This record gives sequence, C-alpha cells and structure tokens, in this order.
Amino acid sequence: MRETRLSADQLVLPLFVRNGRKLRHPISSMPGVFQLSPDELLKEATKAFKAGVPAVLLFGIPDKKDEKASGAYAKNGIVQQAVRLLKRELPALLIVTDVCLCEYMSHGHCGVVHHGDHGVCIENDASVKLLARASVSHAEAGADLIAPSDMMDGRVRAIREALDGAGFTNMPIMSYAAKFASAFYGPFREAAESTPKFGDRRSYQMDPANAEEALREVALDLQEGADIVMVKPALAYLDIVRRVKAEFGCPTAAYAVSGDYSMIKAAAAKGWLDEKAATLESLLAMRRAGADILITYSAVEVAGWLREG
Repeated sequence: MRETRLSADQLVLPLFVRNGRKLRHPISSMPGVFQLSPDELLKEATKAFKAGVPAVLLFGIPDKKDEKASGAYAKNGIVQQAVRLLKRELPALLIVTDVCLCEYMSHGHCGVVHHGDHGVCIENDASVKLLARASVSHAEAGADLIAPSDMMDGRVRAIREALDGAGFTNMPIMSYAAKFASAFYGPFREAAESTPKFGDRRSYQMDPANAEEALREVALDLQEGADIVMVKPALAYLDIVRRVKAEFGCPTAAYAVSGDYSMIKAAAAKGWLDEKAATLESLLAMRRAGADILITYSAVEVAGWLREG
C-alpha cells in the first residue's frame, strides 16, 4: 500500500510578471520559465488552471527601482495589475502574492538599507512598515493569500495588524518562516532581477547550519498570526520540513526552488537523469517529509504527468 501520494491540487506555480505586451522573456538559467507581460501571464495561468494546478505565486519585476521599493506598494504596481487581471478573467484561480522588497529596491536587498559609520545594515522596522503596506495593496487588488518572504523580524504581526486594520480580517498569510541563505537561489535572482548590488542576505536569511533556529522562527511566525508556514529551499532541507510538521502540525509549504529545477533540467538535457522521474521523486520526498503544499516551477508538467498516471 502506497503511503504518500502526489496530487495536482497540492501544486502552486510561481510566475514572473513585468510590464509590456506579448512579452515572453526567457530565463537562460531556467529553461521553460519566462518573465511575462500581463497578457502572457494570463495565458500561462489559464494553461496551468486547465491542467489542474489550483494556484499561482506571483513575483513582480518593476520598470523602475528605488531605495524605497515604491513599486512594491504602488496602487498600479505590476503585481497589483496582474492580480486584478487574473481575478477578473480566472476568478476560481487562487492567487498568492510574494511580498518582499528585493525586486523593487535599486540595491536588491529585501529591506531598507542604512549607510552608517560602521558600514551598511538593514533597517528592520522601517522595512516591516513597507512590507505591511505592500501586503494591504495586494489585498486591495484582490489577492487570495499573502506570502511574505523577506525574513524581517516581526513582519507577520505587522502584516496581520495592517490587513485587519484595512478590513481584510479573513486574508490568510503564508509565511516564508524558515528561509535559508541558500546557494540554490541563483537562477531565481536572474528571473526576478533581484541580485544584491553589494553584500549578501546572510544577515536576515537563515544560516544553513541551523535547525533549532528554524523551529524558533516558525514558532514566532505562528504566534504572530501566520496561517501557513513555508520551508525554503525544500529539497536540501527535508529534515526541517519534517521537524516543522512534526512539531507544529500546521499547514506546511515546501518550495522546490530554482536551483532544484535548473539542476534537473540541465541533467535531463545531458541525458544524465530522467526529468519526469527525478521531478516526481523529489516532490514525493517533500510530501513524505510532511509538506501539504508544493511550490514548483514544474507544476504544469507535474499535473500532466499525474493525469497520465
């Protein structure tokens, strides 16, 4: 008797949207993944929904960036435009919006940068205010689920309070609760155009060596009001997925990140791996570890493979 099963209704497809029309800009390090204009995004989301994928996760790429991440919370920002379009044309599709500042900051960091006498640092509290503002703007546009990915301290509580204050008391939050400073994000940074201009993100993302800290981070986010918690990356951190599920028993998401996707694609192109078998096995491992939700760039292909049996 098979103990663990994959199903299309567990899948979430990440999509990258930018301004324009009829734009499908390929990501060189992620074959089959594109930066999409809103009209092309609608086509891709429709294809996914028809394949059986119930949800998409949106990342925005603005035309202009600044040190206030103003595009993240602009009423007519690219994500806000995309949400309104998708809700109008595909009302049954679940729309998750990634809430972070890195794509919108001219320096590429996930928060407000302070240049002081002792070097450069991230201003946590100032960043949290902008994240809360962006979350409300996504909710106003029609998003179904807010997913903060920044790893600033206290941001879940601030977002919950801001959403409640704006009347979105039933808006759920899926927190990137245990997000590690991983080498497996490289292709994503090309896709989202979010590589830091200086330094790195180790001061606010987690040390890959730390498991107990991951559990503390998850516990804090749940106390602050998170409804779903996420482990990112997933494949290299299955022990964390397992411990989170066992410790808290809450809805748990696992992100099969860009590095996982690109490695399998590259090996398959060389004939070294069977893409279908390797992709399904890796996602099955995440499910076996305890993940309820699987965020994967292969969602449409996976849904098709599962439908074929």
